[in-house]
Amino acid sequence: MRVGLLGTGPWARLAYGPALAAHPAVEFAGVWGRRPEAAGEVARMFGTRAHEDADALIADVDAVAFALPPAVQAPLAVRAARAGRHLLLDKPLAATVEAAREVVEAVEQAGVRSVVFFTLRFDAGVAGWIDRQAAAGGWYTGRADWYGDVFGGEGSPFADSPWRREKGGLWDVGPHALSVLLPVLGDVEAVSASRGPADTVHLALRHASGASSTAVLTLTAPPAAAGVAVEFRGTQGVVSCPDDLAVPATEALARAVDVLATGEPHPCDARFGLRVTEILAAAEALLG
Repeated sequence: MRVGLLGTGPWARLAYGPALAAHPAVEFAGVWGRRPEAAGEVARMFGTRAHEDADALIADVDAVAFALPPAVQAPLAVRAARAGRHLLLDKPLAATVEAAREVVEAVEQAGVRSVVFFTLRFDAGVAGWIDRQAAAGGWYTGRADWYGDVFGGEGSPFADSPWRREKGGLWDVGPHALSVLLPVLGDVEAVSASRGPADTVHLALRHASGASSTAVLTLTAPPAAAGVAVEFRGTQGVVSCPDDLAVPATEALARAVDVLATGEPHPCDARFGLRVTEILAAAEALLG
């Protein structure tokens, strides 16, 4: 499968580029970026070619991978789907519900495959743990807290990201929390949200199963307070996701590429990305 990459920032260099270059079922066929000089740098890093035009890259490949801000990703994904290209998308799918819905409509009309890279759902260890909790059932409450220190610490490669500064933890790590809570507790029927320090958002969710859940989402945690905590409580007792299950993002991304290349069904497609975007937008509207 010939795959082109749209995007040249840290996530392209640290995750997508290495995963595509190393994947045995993929020919990393080219890269495009909004800054041509950056596209040239990434192309040299991974032994591929830089494209000066996004549509030229789309025309030259079987599938397109995206390492772009959500507001930039969505319209380009629509163009790629309409050109008949399969999509490896990043979370969040889009910055608005309307833009996410356009991606879904383009994917379904074109009949192309779509995978949205929710990291933990493509990590074999964590995904297996999530599946086991979903099968067990009987959950009363859950929580998924993401205390990121992108802006609270020093030296993060994502600290210069304009969209993260604008949208904060709700939109950056909120998709991770939802990607764990929804498969175990069911779809969200009601959303509450309140602000904490800096970009911190507290979510309270009511699920279709009758269970409730909470999430604390931030990119400005002090480094000493950073970390992730996922827990469910119910008739099975109390279970927490073990820290040692997670693998490097490049390994999880390789699994996402496997799914896209083989056409294997996976719940993290564009339609799931749309549902996550709807929940994030509902929370954002409540925050004012």
